Amino acid sequence: MRVIVVGAGRVGRSIAANLEQTHEVVVVDRDGDTVEELTYSLDVLAIQGDGTEIGTLQEAGIEQAGLVIACTDNDESNVVICGAAKAVGETFTIARVRRRTLLETWTGSQEAFGVDFMVCMDLLTAQTIFRISGLPAAQDVKMFAGGLVRMVEFGIGPNSPVANSTVSEADQYDSLTFAAIFRDDEMIVATGETDIRAGDRVVVIGSPDSVTGFADDIVCTHDNSTDEVVIVGGSEIGFQTAREFEEHGFRPRLIEQEHDRARECAEKLPNTMVMENDATDAEFLSREHIDEADIVVAALDGDEKNLLVSLLARRLGVDRTVAVIENPEYAELFETVGIDVAVNPREVTAEEIVRFTRTDKTEKIAMVERDRAEVIEIEVSEDSVLTGRQIADATTELPDGVVIGAISRSGELITPRGTTVIQPGDHVVVFVDAAVLDTVSRVI
Repeated sequence: MRVIVVGAGRVGRSIAANLEQTHEVVVVDRDGDTVEELTYSLDVLAIQGDGTEIGTLQEAGIEQAGLVIACTDNDESNVVICGAAKAVGETFTIARVRRRTLLETWTGSQEAFGVDFMVCMDLLTAQTIFRISGLPAAQDVKMFAGGLVRMVEFGIGPNSPVANSTVSEADQYDSLTFAAIFRDDEMIVATGETDIRAGDRVVVIGSPDSVTGFADDIVCTHDNSTDEVVIVGGSEIGFQTAREFEEHGFRPRLIEQEHDRARECAEKLPNTMVMENDATDAEFLSREHIDEADIVVAALDGDEKNLLVSLLARRLGVDRTVAVIENPEYAELFETVGIDVAVNPREVTAEEIVRFTRTDKTEKIAMVERDRAEVIEIEVSEDSVLTGRQIADATTELPDGVVIGAISRSGELITPRGTTVIQPGDHVVVFVDAAVLDTVSRVI
C-alpha cells in the first residue's frame, strides 16, 4: 500500500520508519534539508513541498495512495491536507491534531472536513498518563478487547518480592500471562523457568483484576490508590491530564506560573485546585505539602523543566513521578536518574496511527520498549494458523518471539493455555518480537 505522510517531524518520521519495510512510503515536508536527510536515512520517497497544495499531493501519487497521514505541526493544515486528499483520490485520511476542541468538533459533525480518523495528541497523552498513574510500578499500560484485557510493563525494583524468583513462582494469578522480560538491551520471551531480577521490565497481559493484583504484589502493598495528584504545568497536556483525572472522580491540584493561563485553567476545571506559582520554588512546594502527593506529573513546556521538577519532587519524597518529554532520546536518561515514567506524546500518537496500516483484522497495537516488540489484537479468521487447533500445536508453526497473551470470545475473557482451542471470530492479544512481526501478521 502506498502511504503518504505529510510532515516529517518526530511523529511523521516515526511513522515512516515503522512502515518503510512493509509499505511504499512517501514523505512530504516543506524543509529541503529535512527531505534530503530522509532520502539517505530511510527507504522512502521524500518530496519537498506543501501538502495543502493539490500539485504536491499529485506529485506524491495521491491517486494510488491507500492512506494519507497529515501530521504537520499545524492542526488546520492537517485538516486541509485531508480534505484536499479526499478531493482528488479515494484514500483513507488521518489528521493529527493537538487541540481537543477540534477533535470534538470533528466528532460532533459526523466526521467532517474529509477526515476519516482524527488523533488528538494531547488527549492521548493525558489518557496514557492516567492509565499509568493507577498502577504502582507500571511504566506502560494499554487496553485491549474493549477494556477486557490489559497489557502492562512493570519495572521490578530491588526490594520487590518477585525479584529473584522464576516466572512460575511469580505467576499466582488466574488470568495473567507473562509475555516477556527486558533486561538491559536483551529481550527474553518468558517461560516458567525464566528468572525475574531486580531492574527487569516485565510485560504481562491479562484481566484488569489480575494485573492489579500483580502490581500490588510487586511493590508489596494492597493500597494502590492515587488520591493525591499534582500536575505541574498548565500546558495543553497538563490541562487535559487534569481534566482526565476530574472525569474519573479525582480532585487534582495543578500548578501554573503564568497568571492568565492559571486563571483560564481554574475557570475550565471546576474540580481542580489551580495554584499560581513557580513549581521549582522549594519553599512553596513544602508549604503546600507536595511531598504528600501520590504522584506528580510534570507537564511543562520543555524537557529540561520537566526533569528539574520531577527530580525536585523525588527529593521531597513524592512516591511516583511522571514526566512528559518531547525528545524520545531523553526517555532512558529520565528513567535512569530516577523518574518513574517518561511519556512521549509523539510516540503515543505514532502508535495510534500505525495500526491503520496493518491487516484489516488488526484491532489495536501497542509498541513495547520503543518498538522492539508489539502487542497486537487480531480478530482470528477461518484461514488463520491458530484457528481450530490447540495453542500448543498451532504455535509450533510460528517463529520464536511470539506469546498468546489473552483471548476474548463474545465479550468473555479466556486465559490461553496449551490445550485452548481458538475459534474464528475470537479476538486474540499476542506479544510479538518486532523482528518477526511481518511473518506473524501474515499467518495469524
